[in-house]
Amino acid sequence: MLVSQQQQHIRNVMRLAAGDSSMACADEGTHRPDGVILDSWVRCLRQYKLDPTRAHEAVILPSERVREHRDRLEEFLRIARHGLESLYTQIAGMGYCVLLTDARGVTVDFIGDIQLDTSLRRAGLYLGSDWNEEHAGTCGVGTAITTGRALTVHQADHFDAAHIPLTCTAVPLHDPLGRLVGVLDISALTSPRTKSSQHWAMQFLQLNARQVENANFLRWFREDWVVKVHPSPEFVEINPECLLALDATGRIIGHNRAAQMLLEQLAGATVLGLPFEHFFGVRFDDLGNFQRSTDGRRSAVALQPDGRIMYLQAAPPPVAPRRSVAAAARPTRSLQPALARLSGGDVRLDLQIQRASRLADAPVNLLLGGETGSGKEYFARALHEASGRAAKPFVAVNCAAIPEALIESELFGHLPGSFSGAMARGKRGLVLEADGGTLFLDEIGDMPLGLQPRLLRVLAEREVLPVGAARPLAVDVRVIAASHVDLRTLSARGAFREDLYYRLAGAELALPPLRERADLGWLIDRMLEDHHAGIRITPQARARLLGWHWPGNLRELRNALAYACALCEHGVVELQHLPDAITDSPWRVSSPEGQPPLPADARRLLQELRAAGGNISRAAQALGLSRMTVYRRMRRWGVEPAHWQS
Repeated sequence: MLVSQQQQHIRNVMRLAAGDSSMACADEGTHRPDGVILDSWVRCLRQYKLDPTRAHEAVILPSERVREHRDRLEEFLRIARHGLESLYTQIAGMGYCVLLTDARGVTVDFIGDIQLDTSLRRAGLYLGSDWNEEHAGTCGVGTAITTGRALTVHQADHFDAAHIPLTCTAVPLHDPLGRLVGVLDISALTSPRTKSSQHWAMQFLQLNARQVENANFLRWFREDWVVKVHPSPEFVEINPECLLALDATGRIIGHNRAAQMLLEQLAGATVLGLPFEHFFGVRFDDLGNFQRSTDGRRSAVALQPDGRIMYLQAAPPPVAPRRSVAAAARPTRSLQPALARLSGGDVRLDLQIQRASRLADAPVNLLLGGETGSGKEYFARALHEASGRAAKPFVAVNCAAIPEALIESELFGHLPGSFSGAMARGKRGLVLEADGGTLFLDEIGDMPLGLQPRLLRVLAEREVLPVGAARPLAVDVRVIAASHVDLRTLSARGAFREDLYYRLAGAELALPPLRERADLGWLIDRMLEDHHAGIRITPQARARLLGWHWPGNLRELRNALAYACALCEHGVVELQHLPDAITDSPWRVSSPEGQPPLPADARRLLQELRAAGGNISRAAQALGLSRMTVYRRMRRWGVEPAHWQS
């Protein structure tokens, strides 16, 4: 029976994915998937090149690889484990198991019936199983990751015929910055035939996923102001729908998924960095009035701009003394000066700096992401200075700048006469030069594939083998790597070793591009003070700098200021002293002196308007918005279709 069912399924996949719905309908009892499942089948055939006629065995990673995936989510796993155990106790008697995967689809935690251990492992419902859609086909975890949606993949919904008996319900999990962190899934080896039988599973799983996300949120922001929000005053304290975290100025620095979706729908843009009162009409200094209260009238506020009534409860930092709210919200953790100098108050960057501070002396390697010019080397150097290795060398290596023929000897050194052209006295190598300190490997994605095992040995064994040497030398280095490209994408293409990626990415930090930073005005002042002391800048020139989209990031800003300071007279930078690329923009942004720069979505709007030559329709099409939405955002952010006036 199963064989014939699989054969029919294979025919159905081929027909429907090819768009031949009439042929598929001709067979009585043919399974007809919904649009989300059908789209996944098409991806499997056309994008991933999967063969529906072959039944694939489940991919179970070896224990050391599983450990690497788990290590990257160590704190989250501790939080989530209680939720998994609670979930399993409620569904265990129904034949289900619980899986928690990371954002790549690898199962990092699992609870199932030990009596079904062999069957669960064979089906891939097991610790270490990899449910990425690219090789597992349409499935609960993989398709939830690809689409970003909670869904049930039931029996013949699966692309791979081997998975037809399974039913899998999966819900994506997000961190407090809105990024995908993993997937919570409940699956069973057998189930009733109809997909509607799993509706309860979806409702139940979404509730548990929200509890896990909220617990993780409260761990992240246990030292910050936390605001709970619910449409009902009876539930705002015990079961809040939305959670928000605020910094010392009342700006939003974190949210749970429900709060993100609610507020981004109102704002039409990301809400991180926006003032809390922008949405709730409550002054930050008045939040103390919204601490624990049973009076619904006192906690009711009108949500802006649609006016619906919501109920708030605010919790201050736990150790804050009872004085003004602003003083109580002041951070209690002091940063090392080297790290504190990196930011002038940008929310996203401050979060990364706080994490870096905690990781300064942690025995893990770091991987820095961010666009070229976003300051990755400055960040790495500051982290070195903030660590216990500050007295030892900081050695920076640009892997893209060293010729491939020389990078091996430059990094690992060589013995005298070990190859043609080698120096007579040999070379120590940059890895050994960094002994006791920090080795910064910029543009690590450009390291030749053949040399990557050598670096892996340095990380894994803490030893280096110079060219021509018979014995390795012990070395103690903290490695910080950086890349402007996604190493996971390179790994998927075979251009970068996956095992090296996991060794480098003990922790990952992403630096925001300059155009998205809220402390741009502070950066301008600091660069002038550090490199062009005594030179001032007019409000018109400053406004133009605040409105530019900075494709070259910090490097471009530094060059623009150097250019302007060289041309200015009497120590004052005016509009005409700025580079032509900045002053020739046909779009003006209202950015009065002292106001924060535009948010990222506003800068994206400007960028598309420039690219479209001011054509509203073309810009709207590029942004995927209606023309009226573009006009509304232009009014909101003060963008006017006029040339700059000098």
